[in-house]
Amino acid sequence: MITANRSDIGRIRLVNEDRASVELLDSGVTLAIVADGMGGHQAGDVASQLAVEAFREALCHTAAETDIDSAKQVMRQAILQANEVVYDMASQNEQYHNMGTTVVAAMLFAEQAIIGHIGDSRAYKMRDSALTRLTEDHTLVNELVKNGQISPEEAANHPRRNVLTRALGTDQQVEVDVRVVPWKAEDLLLLCSDGLSNMLTEEQMLETLQIEELNLDEKADRLVELALHAGGDDNITVVLLHNDAVMEQEG
Repeated sequence: MITANRSDIGRIRLVNEDRASVELLDSGVTLAIVADGMGGHQAGDVASQLAVEAFREALCHTAAETDIDSAKQVMRQAILQANEVVYDMASQNEQYHNMGTTVVAAMLFAEQAIIGHIGDSRAYKMRDSALTRLTEDHTLVNELVKNGQISPEEAANHPRRNVLTRALGTDQQVEVDVRVVPWKAEDLLLLCSDGLSNMLTEEQMLETLQIEELNLDEKADRLVELALHAGGDDNITVVLLHNDAVMEQEG
């Protein structure tokens, strides 16, 4: 596994409220998470940091031989645990009132990946020159698109496109979307905050990920640069995970 992790404050924001983490557990399982915090001065970065720490703590003993149904439940419970931590902090401290965060997370096993998410941070998988989005935005605008009230093109520029219908830490109870996807040699996983996905088209993402002359770190850098060039009006976070066949053979 080759990984890259990049975050940039962007051109407008005064604080980077995004947090990300990637780690390979002793068991061989890879964990990755991106959180995009919200809630005003200092609260957003506290929420995203707490969520990342709680998620990692909940999953740090995951075993490589965990069966997939159990792994899905473990992922769900880890995110719910993070929700509890953020909600409790927000409830007990006035300066953190109403803070919350998005999360998109991955747990990678030998042949399958577990994806969990709340909010509008996204996961994509690239396989055989095709990019597939693995998550559905929990946003007001996405609900309007699904109900046929606006078109996807209208959604992209809608004035309320950042309004979430679901976030981590804002309510005591929250629903987590969890899915399993196949994970094989040469697959590439992209986790990102909306600071990337709102600035770039999926075609631009795919085009960048396919540049053979760039290594994974350089691809992550290029994605961030493109988002900055497009306006950079939000924090930008990118995590890339490549299931590298050569490294597997050498290992």
